[in-house]
Amino acid sequence: MARLIVMGGGVSGHTAATFAKKWLGNEHEVVVVTPNSQWNWIPSNIWVGVGQMNKEDVVFPLAPVYEKAGIDYRQAKAISIHPYGNKQSDKEYITIEYTGQGKEGQTEELTYDYLINATGPKLNFDATPGLGDGKGQMGSNTVSVCTADHAVHANLELQQIFEKAKKGERQKILVGTGHGMCTCQGAAFEYIFNIEHEAKKAGVRDMLDIKWISNESFLGDFGMGGLHMKVGGYVVSSKLFAESLFSERDVPWLIGAHVSKVEKGKAHYELLDGTTGVEEFDFAMLIPPFAGVGFKAYDKEGEDMTDVIFAPNGFMKVDAKYDAGAYENWKASDWPRTYQNPTFKNMFACGIAFAPPHLISKPASSVNGTPINPTPPRTGMPSGIIGKAVAHSVCDMIKNGAENAHLHEASMAEMGAACVASAGKGLTTGTAAAMTVYPVVPDFEKYPGTGRDTDYTFGEIGLAGHWIKHILHHLFIYKAKLKPGWTLIPE
Repeated sequence: MARLIVMGGGVSGHTAATFAKKWLGNEHEVVVVTPNSQWNWIPSNIWVGVGQMNKEDVVFPLAPVYEKAGIDYRQAKAISIHPYGNKQSDKEYITIEYTGQGKEGQTEELTYDYLINATGPKLNFDATPGLGDGKGQMGSNTVSVCTADHAVHANLELQQIFEKAKKGERQKILVGTGHGMCTCQGAAFEYIFNIEHEAKKAGVRDMLDIKWISNESFLGDFGMGGLHMKVGGYVVSSKLFAESLFSERDVPWLIGAHVSKVEKGKAHYELLDGTTGVEEFDFAMLIPPFAGVGFKAYDKEGEDMTDVIFAPNGFMKVDAKYDAGAYENWKASDWPRTYQNPTFKNMFACGIAFAPPHLISKPASSVNGTPINPTPPRTGMPSGIIGKAVAHSVCDMIKNGAENAHLHEASMAEMGAACVASAGKGLTTGTAAAMTVYPVVPDFEKYPGTGRDTDYTFGEIGLAGHWIKHILHHLFIYKAKLKPGWTLIPE
């Protein structure tokens, strides 16, 4: 009997673990190690953050689902990887520390035959002084929608802002990225327009100054270098698409900005041209940068070998080309295909946990040398697709032997993705931008000029997009709960 350990129970890890268990059956063991007791459909956190959903609408307990699936669930965080075993045994293992199940603080060694790292990111609030509390957690100066609990807190703060506005007190709202190297502009993009939408419904829009701040060099970059897409039969840039939306909603923007420090009511920033400034606010939601969760790896003698498995940013090395060098040398083929670790063939990474070879957007730095550019998005649909492909590879290795197995591929440079970005919730008043992009990582050799196939890259905004997003909310939670027919729902 082989044992597969999946570290992480988010979109990618949950997908990998549940498919692996379905394909392996009871002949082999699947273990999920995650510090969370609940699964969170993160895309809907923005609706919790404006009071249009409750926390209970976006989470559910993991234990019953894994028990039904026959998956060994450990509510714990992985601390270290020992791919050579130790002096007592050659058997590979990880060390975990329990965060629940009545074993809080206890550590345990779990041996594995195959390992999938799907831990997602560490929310690196402390990368920006004042954005974090100095202890790795969100500080008190701003709010976040990165977790369900964060979103609940964000809504409570937002409602106070609305109440002040109703009393005639003009309020300043700032939403965007909280560091020059952030990703996940999409979540902030959705949140700012949901705030704007709710402000109109509450009758306080004219008392709010709502502003966008981002590390993008242009609106609509989204960490993908922007895109050209068909809208109403015409090919337009995401820059024009985004600028139109911001202008229509009367939301000014400040881009190419690195938030260098946050104080109560103040965000200090540096722009690409080297100038600095301060944005004052009464309410701010600034997305933190992401980092690896901070695993350590040790050899048989107990010596640190973390840099063998992980990149300096803490994400796991996979079959990518990490030495491409300057931007002019970058190619779509640099991106990983199988997500197998090059040193340890029984180790894979998926979702945000894998180290990208380089940025997707063109790199940029201020005249002072401060990097200000979005890092690559690896969330949502790509995370699910990659998690399923990795699970398929591991299952083939277990069933057919590592030497004979076919490794399944899911390169982001050959992958299409769909995104539905909410711009306000409501059965008849909601809007969302529904977009498809193919491929996610542009291939300028195959598609000169735009890097993407405009026949499969298109977008529309309207009420239909909102309905789609609302349907997807229920569909993916249904899938994650392993309800009848769950495997038929695409990633």
